[in-house]
Amino acid sequence: MARRGRPKKVQPEHLPVLREIVTDKPLATLTELRQAFAARTGISLYIGTLRKALKEAGITRHKGAPDGRKSGDRSEPSADSPPGQPTRYGYQERHRQQAPEQRYSSCLTDAEWERVADIFESSGDRGTPPRYPRRLLVNACCYVVRSGCSWRMLPKEFPPWQNVYRTFRRWSEQGKFEQMHDRLRAQWREREGRDPMPSAAILDAQSTRHSPQGGTSGYDAGKKVKGRKRHVLVDTLGLILAVSVTAASVQDRDGAHPVMANGMEKYSGISTVFVDTGYAGRCAQTINQQHGITVEVVRHPANANVGRWCTPNQGGLFTR
Repeated sequence: MARRGRPKKVQPEHLPVLREIVTDKPLATLTELRQAFAARTGISLYIGTLRKALKEAGITRHKGAPDGRKSGDRSEPSADSPPGQPTRYGYQERHRQQAPEQRYSSCLTDAEWERVADIFESSGDRGTPPRYPRRLLVNACCYVVRSGCSWRMLPKEFPPWQNVYRTFRRWSEQGKFEQMHDRLRAQWREREGRDPMPSAAILDAQSTRHSPQGGTSGYDAGKKVKGRKRHVLVDTLGLILAVSVTAASVQDRDGAHPVMANGMEKYSGISTVFVDTGYAGRCAQTINQQHGITVEVVRHPANANVGRWCTPNQGGLFTR
């Protein structure tokens, strides 16, 4: 009588589950596939066992860019683009349109000022009447922040730069600009047909050179930049939810936790956050455990380390 070995952990009824996971996460690593399989079935697999199960299910991994694109080409063609031309991202002419009441593109429109006027207008009749309209001071602050010019180079259409600078410092300490941004973001989300409170966010970091005035500084060896690093949490429209500034030498995975804590404190409705491969692994697991949200690692389709999983019905073709 032949001896019977141990029963297989992955039974035929589990193969459709593997195909569903691969369809949902075609760019996932083996570790991420194993975690997703354990979450759905309660079965923990070794990497070798998972490889055999994927082969049995007819799931193969293809490496290289789909549609013959180069690994560094992040643009994607669209129906509106001419044949052979990629979609152009960034600011275009339709983004530069100004309302008649806007002297500069950074100035608030009438609708925006109506939404935030009560934040800056003083309540009560005490004290000296203001010499300059509050809206003009807000527009001056927005001009400096948007253009990056020095305070002394403020155009003459605005109040004296000393007055604008003192007002900017006072309002910043009172959190008025953050309140303004929150209201205007909610207004824009409503225009786009979204809920005012976001349910999904995107986390990323950017290294930038700093001014010689001082402050925390470091060197980002990956980007070859000496300065500071902005850790930014935005919604799916690209509107800022939370920001944390550190030295450029701080790794993305180390600076992710403070900005996530700030974002979740204000927007507890966030259930999913999208990150790049710099946050994969233990950092993504920590965010999931601390905040109870789903962390989706978005990889480039031409990622040569992971590749793209394809089920048998895809015929080995790359699909988006």
